[in-house]
Amino acid sequence: MPTMRAQFTNRIRIVAIVVLALGALLLFRLYTLQIVHGAEFREKGEGQYAIQSTNHFDRGSIFFTARDGSLISAATLDTGFTLAIVPREIKNAAEVYTTLSQYIEIESKDFFDKASKKDDPYEELLRRVPLSIGYKIIDVDIEGVHLYRERWRLYPGNETAAQTVGFMGYGTGDMLVGQYGLERSYDDVLTKPNTGLYVNFFADIFANIRSTLFDDNNQPGANVVTSIEPTTQDFLEDVLLSYQDDWHAREVGAIVLNPRTGAIIALASLPTFDPNDVTHADPQAFSNPLVESVYEFGSIVKPLTMAAGIDAGVVTPETTYNDKGFATYDGSRISNYDGKGRGVVSMQEVLNQSLNTGVAFVVEQLGTDVFRSYFEALGIPNETGIDLPNEAEPIVSNFESPRTIEYVTASFGQGIAVTPVAMARSLATLANHGIVPAPHVATKLQYPGGLDKKLGWTPEKRAFSEESTETVTRMLVEVVDSALRGGTVKVPELSIAAKTGTAQIARPDARGYYEDRYLHSFFGYFPAYDAQFLIFLYAVDPQGARYASETWTEPFMETVRFLTTYYDVEPDRAPTN
Repeated sequence: MPTMRAQFTNRIRIVAIVVLALGALLLFRLYTLQIVHGAEFREKGEGQYAIQSTNHFDRGSIFFTARDGSLISAATLDTGFTLAIVPREIKNAAEVYTTLSQYIEIESKDFFDKASKKDDPYEELLRRVPLSIGYKIIDVDIEGVHLYRERWRLYPGNETAAQTVGFMGYGTGDMLVGQYGLERSYDDVLTKPNTGLYVNFFADIFANIRSTLFDDNNQPGANVVTSIEPTTQDFLEDVLLSYQDDWHAREVGAIVLNPRTGAIIALASLPTFDPNDVTHADPQAFSNPLVESVYEFGSIVKPLTMAAGIDAGVVTPETTYNDKGFATYDGSRISNYDGKGRGVVSMQEVLNQSLNTGVAFVVEQLGTDVFRSYFEALGIPNETGIDLPNEAEPIVSNFESPRTIEYVTASFGQGIAVTPVAMARSLATLANHGIVPAPHVATKLQYPGGLDKKLGWTPEKRAFSEESTETVTRMLVEVVDSALRGGTVKVPELSIAAKTGTAQIARPDARGYYEDRYLHSFFGYFPAYDAQFLIFLYAVDPQGARYASETWTEPFMETVRFLTTYYDVEPDRAPTN
């Protein structure tokens, strides 16, 4: 008797387990139908009222991340109709034209020309007809008029971060693919597989379970969430527009990033374009010079040279040298920006007065091999690996030369050329306590059903000691407090580390540099000793001013004030009377 009872109990347990398992599977199936594939079924249901397009276009979205954490659409899909006619079905073209004109604007000659082609089975009148208008036309039920469901890529921000977001175009086989920006670099991830709504029940279940439990790299069909903050992005673009009004540069760009993480909060350049209407845009504006072009940035490289000297223990802020205004290496002469000597000056004054001979002195103390090793540790000879397409390789052949002069010119930012994002990365090392950050735009991927994948980046590496970067930061704070515009832009309650750069522009068709064309750059970070933001600004060939301190100081300080207010940055020092 106990044996039969035990057998009965076991059977009950087995039945209960089977029922629970089936219930779990059914619940999971309901989840996939309503949540994962819900949008697709809604679209199919709506398609009962119009002819479905045979070219089904589906793609994940790209999002900006607002300060409060909410997601703002940067690239998404919009839905509407393509309006077409079948000429042989139209009995009274004038009546059809009059009826359609109540809902949409159609050029009369174009309509009647198409309506007269009685042997043509299809004539397209208008694309991207809004849903509300399309449904009204459907309700009228005009013989010979047909509406086809259509989806297209929409960029709600228009020009906002256009070069970063990119746009879509036709690739091989008439397929829409990402052409520039994030649309291109994450094309495989954004593209949703056309597997249909009705897939094998158990295959669908186990595919979802697998994607949840295992990391299969970046699967298709995801949304891309970025670190771009839309209000900050719009502000930065306005700063550049204002700069252009004042200085008429050939090109201008800016980056705001978090030096602790490498996450880019805003990046912009001019000229730009509207990705919703690329047919009327200048194709030269499609590429992103912040990633795809290299420049000699000049004196903003000097803090990196100084950091190398301090880190190696060959100089301190108090170390002095005799500045004659010039120096000769390998038969070539370098000089200060004004050609004047200052006599015996300290390393602090080298940064305060941006003395070329001073950083040349640091290279002498380091030796060329050690100097090169520090710049290699900063990643200057390498691409950053940022998640934007077509990153340009740096031009750093100076570091392969046996001549000291090549290293000396590199020490003050001439003779080596890097991208703006690469320069910002190296300078962010000073703000990040000596660790080289990995600049990036995307932060995570969102998959259907609420599954997220956080993106990882190149492992951080140390270029300088924390003590060395703190020393250089203190020196750069002194530059702002005392030297920049004579100390008049100092913010008493906030420590700001910054440096300007004015570089001659190399001639493209000959050796040497233009005598009257300059690249102006400016970088800074704050609060200096626990930096939340790094700002990097540059302009190619601005007109009407020789030095970067003349053109960039006000835009830089305006950006500091905005970020301080918008992000509620706490003061880090007591104001002095």
